[in-house]
Amino acid sequence: MAEQVSFLGTTGQRLAGLLDLPEGTPRGWGIFAHGFTLGKDSPAASRTCKGLASEGIGMLRFDNLGLGDSEGDWGDGSFTHKVSDTVLAAEFMRSRGTPAALLVGHSFGGAAVIAAANRIPDLQAVVSVAAPSEPRHVEHHYDALVERVMAEGHAEWMVGGRALTLKRAFVEDVRAADLKEQIRRLSVPLLVMHSPTDDTVGIDNASAIFRAARHPRSFVSLEGSDHLLTARGQARRAARIISAWADQYLRDPPAPAAP
Repeated sequence: MAEQVSFLGTTGQRLAGLLDLPEGTPRGWGIFAHGFTLGKDSPAASRTCKGLASEGIGMLRFDNLGLGDSEGDWGDGSFTHKVSDTVLAAEFMRSRGTPAALLVGHSFGGAAVIAAANRIPDLQAVVSVAAPSEPRHVEHHYDALVERVMAEGHAEWMVGGRALTLKRAFVEDVRAADLKEQIRRLSVPLLVMHSPTDDTVGIDNASAIFRAARHPRSFVSLEGSDHLLTARGQARRAARIISAWADQYLRDPPAPAAP
């Protein structure tokens, strides 16, 4: 069962979301951040959130600026916007009386939830799934356009049959993002999940995130999974693992991380 919701994003545009509601008494609430140019209805987002809801964890998944059902132009966004919009999603959840204790992010969204974590006061745990250790990793998707974008300020980029506008400000913002410092400063438990056969974001990214994080930290190998978690049962399996790992943090706030 899902409830349609919306909230204002960083640019003042309305962002569309779905709240996957658990049956019975919720164990907790969370937010899912989708991949680079994906959306709330992508397999990784929808199947993972539905799986978590079936485990008693209500999840908000929302389309970032200019994607899916959200307003605005994707080209006006950036990694910084994605992080800030995740924080605003948490404020929305708090305003409705269901504060988010769990953040889950897939791919580019995994980097975003790590960067957003310390700005969300109710947070108890963070999960990255197939995340890059540096946001600028996404540049390989549009590397053929970079020179033109930097010279002319923007260029049209065809992604999955859609025309998106890639702007210089986005490229510069992604290049400037320092995720390693955000990982090091995480004050809540972190679960890193990654497939050793991920050919989009290599497993070395998971190793870099894990090494940079302080305890409590955990790693789970999603062997057999592809980057987008599209094969049958992959996202559902990830949801079961996340549910089991997060259980103690949803019940009892974690102790402060060691310096």
